[in-house]
Amino acid sequence: MIVTKASGDHSILASRRRLLFPWLVTGGFVALVVWSGLGIQVDVGALVGGEGRHQMTVYVKKLFPPDLSAPMLREALVGAIETFAISFVGSLLAVLIALPLSVLTTRTILYRGILYAGRRLGSGEKGFRVGVYASAKAVLNVLRTIPEIVWALIFVFLVGLGPFPGALALGVHTGGVLGKLFGEVLEDVDPRRLETLRATGASRLQILFYGILPQALPQWTSYALYRWEVNIRAAAVLGFVGAGGLGQRIYISLSLFLEHQLLTLIIAVYIMVTLVDGLSAWLRRRLL
Repeated sequence: MIVTKASGDHSILASRRRLLFPWLVTGGFVALVVWSGLGIQVDVGALVGGEGRHQMTVYVKKLFPPDLSAPMLREALVGAIETFAISFVGSLLAVLIALPLSVLTTRTILYRGILYAGRRLGSGEKGFRVGVYASAKAVLNVLRTIPEIVWALIFVFLVGLGPFPGALALGVHTGGVLGKLFGEVLEDVDPRRLETLRATGASRLQILFYGILPQALPQWTSYALYRWEVNIRAAAVLGFVGAGGLGQRIYISLSLFLEHQLLTLIIAVYIMVTLVDGLSAWLRRRLL
């Protein structure tokens, strides 16, 4: 009877905890929202109040009509081409950075798992490989921790104003992001295919190129194309720190209160982002 009563009490307590847990999570989330709102001094009244709505209406009216003069359209086109080039070159550079670092941060490839089945690494060799893994992991963390706009500021100081520092900034930051994503894909490959290759006598390098990479390539392509879409938007922002493209022209229009030109440039950003999104989706369907 004592055992039965203790078991029943334990079951009741567990049931109460399960019922209480969602309320605790909800309460914690609400408290976090309130704390965050107080921390950033949210003022909804200033945003949607009469004065706020009036100021937004006045500014929107200033934007119209867009400046559709030939010189302005030509400037918008040149800026759009620069922005596209920044995002494209930056994305290619990111892939080149991510590929080797993703391999060096994949434990199953570098120092354990299917590539080393049947062979034990010596303590010295394994220590060296773990050191390489940790170093590559640290590099990826640094690359993606620093935002693109901070990288752009750094490269503007190093190589000067223009689209080149923008491409470098996108390449370095996105390389860190893609390196992490690529590494996770490599960790999750199906080991059964690799066992089949090993049974045929394939070397570790052959297993890597004919077993692991073909499985990872579709997801790698999808991630790379998605990050290219993200980089199109980021490239427009990097111009605010002198990294070229439409962003730099938008910053100048804002600074000089050229609202009609600003609307033209915003429309150019919208058109370019829409086209690149469509192109990326089409490429994913064709390639994957």
